[in-house]
Amino acid sequence: MTRLQFRKLLLRKRFPLRISRGEVSESTSLFVGVSDGRHIGWGEMAGGPGDATDSLELGEERLRSFWSPEFDAGFIHELHSRAVDSGVAPSALAALDMALWDLKAKHAGMPLFRLLGLGRADSVTSITVGINPPEVVRERVAFLMSEPDASALKLKLGSEDGIEADKDMFLAVQEALAASRKVPVRVDANGGWTLRDARHMMNWLAERGTQYVEQPLAQGCEDQLASLYRNRPLPMFVDESCCFARDIPPLAEHVDGINLKLMKCGGITEALRMVGTASAFGLQTMIGCMSESSISIAAGAAISQLFDFIDLDSHLNLNPDPAEGLVFEAGRVWPRNVPGHGGKIKDA
Repeated sequence: MTRLQFRKLLLRKRFPLRISRGEVSESTSLFVGVSDGRHIGWGEMAGGPGDATDSLELGEERLRSFWSPEFDAGFIHELHSRAVDSGVAPSALAALDMALWDLKAKHAGMPLFRLLGLGRADSVTSITVGINPPEVVRERVAFLMSEPDASALKLKLGSEDGIEADKDMFLAVQEALAASRKVPVRVDANGGWTLRDARHMMNWLAERGTQYVEQPLAQGCEDQLASLYRNRPLPMFVDESCCFARDIPPLAEHVDGINLKLMKCGGITEALRMVGTASAFGLQTMIGCMSESSISIAAGAAISQLFDFIDLDSHLNLNPDPAEGLVFEAGRVWPRNVPGHGGKIKDA
């Protein structure tokens, strides 16, 4: 017999995060536990820009309707497919899926990354800087670089004030890094550019040593990617344009890589399919996050060795993080060497 339990917690950010679609200073997460009486596995459904509390309530309602105490929690792939067919939304499914994997690894007495035949990631995580005036960007970067383990920056561009404002922010980042220490700079436009502006900005950013550009065009403009991809000066990743494994084949000839998020795809089970599909098409992969605590980040970290680039830093911008279970060392976010994915609510 298995049962679900639910808990909602408010997550406040240390620094508000502004992207091309808006700003978030706090959000609410729905934490989902799957218990069999011996162990409990934990997952998280994270709220994001524009999400309302009733989105979490609908997620909980759908999970309650879907779940049966008679389900065998060990048949994760089967349960994932049944939940998709029953209409459970990806973010709610992500919470259930990572809880099931956590429970399975706890039963095995193994860290989840080892259960999956993986090690800990070699790649460093990006630390994200949102859209801000140049003077704020300079202060923010200087503060973040005072953390000795910070090893890469991701700058959000696509300002509503246009590409000149984007350039000013990027130059402010370079100034701040010149005064502290040099780390790779990555750019995410979150679909905030037109095709014309994307062409211009990618050339401008390449001249200044940017590592890659993510989601240069808005979701829905995928028909323009082929034109942008030709003669591109930088590797080009898609994020919002790619949610599931089935989205990859139509994009494969027009991008260098994909960024997947557990909240978008529905958890670890689909994430593993996406990595396999991207690899089959010769694409690079990145794992990212939304406004998540250490519960969801731990689940992502458990599979992070599979990815070329890592962007698992949302828990580092929480004040406080209601969960724990991760190590941030030498720029890398690692799960602890304990059974399960390692994430847990602090007072649970």
